[in-house]
Amino acid sequence: MTDTQPSSTPKTKLSAWGWFAIVVLIGLLLAAILYAVHAWGVIPATMSTLGWVFLILGIVVTTGLGAGLMALVFYSSRHDYDR
Repeated sequence: MTDTQPSSTPKTKLSAWGWFAIVVLIGLLLAAILYAVHAWGVIPATMSTLGWVFLILGIVVTTGLGAGLMALVFYSSRHDYDR
C-alpha cells in the first residue's frame, strides 16, 4: 500500500484563537466537573456496596466498548476496509 500523505508534514503552531479555544474548553470541563462533584454531594441518597460495584462495572464496560469500537475504526481505516 502506498501512503498518500507526504513523508514530512510541516508542523504548524496554534494561533492565539486556537489557544483561546483550548483554554475555554478546559475551563468548561473544570466547571462541569465541579458541578458534578457538588451535585453528587448534595444528593441525600446513599448507595450500597453492590450499587458501587455495578457503577464501576458499568464505567469499565462502557469505556472498554468505546475503546474497542474506536480500535476497529482505526483498524478498518488502516487496512482499507472502509472504501
